[in-house]
Amino acid sequence: TRALLEKCAATSMNSKLIGSQKEFFTKMVVDAVLRLDQDQLNEDMIGIKKIPGGAMQDSLLVDGVAFKKSFSYAGFEQQPKAFDAPRIVCLNVELELKAEKDNAEVRVDRVADYQAIVDAEWKIIFDKLDAIMATGANVVLSRLPIGDLATQYFADRNVFCAGRVSKDDLDRVCEATGCRTQSTTTDLTATHLGTCERFEERQIGGQRFNMFRGCPQAKTCTIVLRGGAEQFIDEVERSLHDSIMVVRRAIKSHAVVAGGGAIEMELSRYLRESARRIEEKQQLVITAVAKALEVIPRQLCENAGFDTTDFITQLRARHAQDPDRYRWYGVDIEEEAVADLFQKFVWEPALVKINAIASATEAACLVLSVDETVSSQKSQDPMAAGRPMPGGR
Repeated sequence: TRALLEKCAATSMNSKLIGSQKEFFTKMVVDAVLRLDQDQLNEDMIGIKKIPGGAMQDSLLVDGVAFKKSFSYAGFEQQPKAFDAPRIVCLNVELELKAEKDNAEVRVDRVADYQAIVDAEWKIIFDKLDAIMATGANVVLSRLPIGDLATQYFADRNVFCAGRVSKDDLDRVCEATGCRTQSTTTDLTATHLGTCERFEERQIGGQRFNMFRGCPQAKTCTIVLRGGAEQFIDEVERSLHDSIMVVRRAIKSHAVVAGGGAIEMELSRYLRESARRIEEKQQLVITAVAKALEVIPRQLCENAGFDTTDFITQLRARHAQDPDRYRWYGVDIEEEAVADLFQKFVWEPALVKINAIASATEAACLVLSVDETVSSQKSQDPMAAGRPMPGGR
């Protein structure tokens, strides 16, 4: 449920810089993750843009795509900056009169031949621009530059254009609006266009952002962060990324366990009881694993400055007395006591614990499988680097 996800996100923010504003950011993080494709939950579809200035509460979540205004040529300010139900085309085409990568040396003998080359260049770019206009698009985005000629061409026809859009932003626009990036204008048709409820260019702080809202196929969103300094905003971004990954993992994992060493103590109790019913040497191995699991609550007590022996003995007694009632009892650092951490919402995905225990077991098995180690005297003695090997020449 949503309440569960918000509690998971809030827990991950407790120790972060944004802990004092966790109620504000918790809703933002959960909304962002729920807007993704719930089958894939690709975190790359959540864009995070940082704008210095303002307060943290000025941060906002855009239901769609937002990216910073790119470099523009003369004529850009004459273009419209807002559309309702725009028709969007995304290109990987350079719309400039002269492309640097296509420069070539051409030798001519007559002025008419030179004029023919110039006319051909103009015809090529106008053919591209006419093909774009024929689709009915009124928002044109491209990964490559859109020159001053094309900018003025679109401005005269009430069309918005933006060149040098980053690949990540263009991919998220395609994902949200339903269009596909085209590498040529030859076969461009209206079926290649995307749409959304509203497009607008909006001033946020000292920067201008292009925003696509109300996207019909929106499986992406953008978080716009505000803050006093760039270092502060960077820390907020890292904190939000941790919370996003926690919520994402909580959605993917259908099982959670209590943290604070509770699950480790319960597993330790179960293994000790199981070992007593084994008469062979495996009993020693299982008992050793049960003892090793107690390292987690023991380390938590040491980090918090508690009496380690007192807490471990209390946990052993509780878990042994009534496993069903005290199953989720672990180290409660806030109350400095042993408590039911599941009721206090100190949770961890079961998949994380399974992977951690599996990795630790594999590492232990690898170490135990080593029968003998051979050390080189030459590598241990730094003065032996220039000495010849015995019997060598």
